[in-house]
Amino acid sequence: MTDIDTERDTRVAVITGASSGIGRETALRYGERHARLVLAARSDGALREVAEECRRAGASDVIVAPTDISDADQVEEMFDLAVQRFGRIDVAAQCAAITAFGRFEDLPAEVFDAIIRTNLLGAANVARSALTRFQPRGAGQLVLVGSLLGVTAVPYQSAYVASKFAICGLVRALRQENRHLPGVRVHGIYPGPVDTPVYASAGNYLEQQTPRVPPTSDAPGTIAAAIVRAAEKSSSTERQVGWLNLPAIATYRLVPGVFDAVIGPLIRRVMFTAQSSADSAGNVFEPPATGRA
Repeated sequence: MTDIDTERDTRVAVITGASSGIGRETALRYGERHARLVLAARSDGALREVAEECRRAGASDVIVAPTDISDADQVEEMFDLAVQRFGRIDVAAQCAAITAFGRFEDLPAEVFDAIIRTNLLGAANVARSALTRFQPRGAGQLVLVGSLLGVTAVPYQSAYVASKFAICGLVRALRQENRHLPGVRVHGIYPGPVDTPVYASAGNYLEQQTPRVPPTSDAPGTIAAAIVRAAEKSSSTERQVGWLNLPAIATYRLVPGVFDAVIGPLIRRVMFTAQSSADSAGNVFEPPATGRA
């Protein structure tokens, strides 16, 4: 455990997507630092489990706020609750995301649209609610989790790729707009593949292929540590996280023809099993029964 995990932290952190994966690990990191937490996701049951884990880890106080971030009103209510309880918000980390696999034309339009609403419009809702509370104080750290797939397009996740490309642009625009406020910082964290429930719970429209965690995946704790470190910075930052990211970006930009020729077969080989599965929206519209997504 590093110093950043063990030192006392009295800040208030709002974490979306906190029911599993990167969001859960981020919540636990702040819990270990004795922060006060507001945990948001769609699943009340899973959030309560994570909240109890955070309390055991050392969190000073924890609020559970079931929230669908694609709904701007729900996000505003969640931020209002945080301010009413703790008086301020110091960190907002947007970790929620959903995806579906399949060729673009095979994805139902409503599935494509729902992914854009959560991943892009949901992130924008969180950013808006956070910044409108940070700016009057002149202080606050906003962290938006994007993806390697926000700078390198790949097949079979068109909605996810489109949403994450947009997140990169949103982060840069928000950095520019808040440069005059020295205490307000905007950070982009861009992971490569991460070992989270997103693969098992994703929508799937690839005939006779089932998504699986790629062997190149990082642990979610690696990304959570990067989020916590970013929120300590005195200037806005953007960071690629994962050993695969820089080689992939270099190949994508320098030899795009080679990248486009090999990426499809590579993804089919490492990210899918041959196990047959029926078309499914996965957790696109509702969290799974276990709540861990």
